[in-house]
Amino acid sequence: MNEPAVRAGGEAEPRRPGPEALGRTLLSFVEEMKGFITYGVDDPRAGETAGDREPFSFRLTITADDAARFLTEPEHTARAEGWIEAAGCGGRRPVQRGWFNLFAPAGGQDRRVMKYRLHFTDGAGRPRTLSGQKNVLHGPPTRIWPDTSTLYVRLYEGHLTEDQEPGAAVTGAGVLHIQLTDFARQLTTFRTVGPDGAGTLLEFGRFFAGELWDTYTEQSDE
Repeated sequence: MNEPAVRAGGEAEPRRPGPEALGRTLLSFVEEMKGFITYGVDDPRAGETAGDREPFSFRLTITADDAARFLTEPEHTARAEGWIEAAGCGGRRPVQRGWFNLFAPAGGQDRRVMKYRLHFTDGAGRPRTLSGQKNVLHGPPTRIWPDTSTLYVRLYEGHLTEDQEPGAAVTGAGVLHIQLTDFARQLTTFRTVGPDGAGTLLEFGRFFAGELWDTYTEQSDE
């Protein structure tokens, strides 16, 4: 049950209607990824294997407040909430603002990307941005699992938008993965709030499978 927000001074704000009252269906799921990063490098692959790498992980709740819009808009943007964890960032740090893009276009029908952008502060209170990308590329179906479970990440100084990344200071880089046990758990976390929840889950499944089919199967001759 959603409690009303409280303004400064203790006065309660009017309760905002939930998605069901607006005729929308909310869709959410939880994702956990783990891997390694190295500080002082900007190449994720090098950061994953360097000798002075350190463990890095996150746990996010991905939420599309309007599932129908999420599935139809080109960027397929949802919000991401949760935490990141790394010793060099001060341990477990809450995500202050986060964005997730599912199968966003990336310059051609044979390439899609899943993008993650997380704003947080490190243990010293300095703003940081995690920018991550999963590359979904045309190829044999055997690439579906490694492509959709591998996230290449960079850490930046400041809270940045994507347009601000070129030339920005990179503090570290690495690669995160979804482990099979975590993926199995993720499948149990899908939730809906609002009308036609079962239909929304079905539409999401069709969308996800359709995007993979379009990317990994042979393209028609031009």
